[in-house]
Amino acid sequence: MSTGIPFPNISPEIFTIPWIDFPIRWYAVSYIVGIAIGWWIIARALKTVSLWLKEPPMTAEQLEQMSTWIVIGIIAGGRLGFVLFYQPEFYLANPVEILKVYNGGMSFHGGFLGVCAAVWLFTRKHGLATASVADLLAIAAPPGLGLVRIANFINAELWGRPTDVPWGVIFPGVAAQDCPGFAIPLSGTCARHPSQLYEAALEGAILAAVLLHLAWRSGWLKRPGMLTGAFFLGYGLSRMFVELFRQADAQYITPDNPLGHVIRLGEAGLSMGQLLSLPMVLIGIATILWARRRGAP
Repeated sequence: MSTGIPFPNISPEIFTIPWIDFPIRWYAVSYIVGIAIGWWIIARALKTVSLWLKEPPMTAEQLEQMSTWIVIGIIAGGRLGFVLFYQPEFYLANPVEILKVYNGGMSFHGGFLGVCAAVWLFTRKHGLATASVADLLAIAAPPGLGLVRIANFINAELWGRPTDVPWGVIFPGVAAQDCPGFAIPLSGTCARHPSQLYEAALEGAILAAVLLHLAWRSGWLKRPGMLTGAFFLGYGLSRMFVELFRQADAQYITPDNPLGHVIRLGEAGLSMGQLLSLPMVLIGIATILWARRRGAP
């Protein structure tokens, strides 16, 4: 039986600004760098006239303005989504903790809804083609998603289920406690799937490569909505797959529900992550079909 790979000695803090005693964390930096990469991808797409049937859907100046709206949508939606979807009781009892975003606790699905709301309001205000702007965000988002998942790994959070695969990782703290059926007799610890890295690969690197290929090599930006649907579908399927290896949140785990399913179908069921991702898969399919029927304008 594999003994697992010891968790690397990486601090969640990169450094601390001494005169204000403010820590700079990998988690926060992953968001900042992800947004910067996404902005760069969109800027490149707007400058590449050949990608578009007629002309780009927005100007560089409008992109700068929209970036502010998107940042607000990510932070507000991500945090409120985590509060409402995963730990409402705790945050209702400790409302001040809602503001402590630097301690972690962001929901992709909440952040996604926040971005959708921000972009919809922005495109309505400026009279832009919403489907084409959404396509730009679809190709820009995956690199940031991958970086955030890597930061989750560094934070030793959102770890996977117990495993004896050779690449299993022994995470510190509660994650390292004895796991029935997978315990290492001498150490009393167990290895777990590094599900954060699975997500970084699927939702980040692979999804980014596919969408960028479709945009630059297959001309999908000329058919508004196609890339948006592909993102919905790709992320939804990736997340639902990784949830098979990811440890459920503690509040959903009970003695008679050890896998933490929020919807139970006999021995099987759906986790909260799968439940929230299923609509994305359906919306993705519907959006691709709508875009194909609509055709190029």
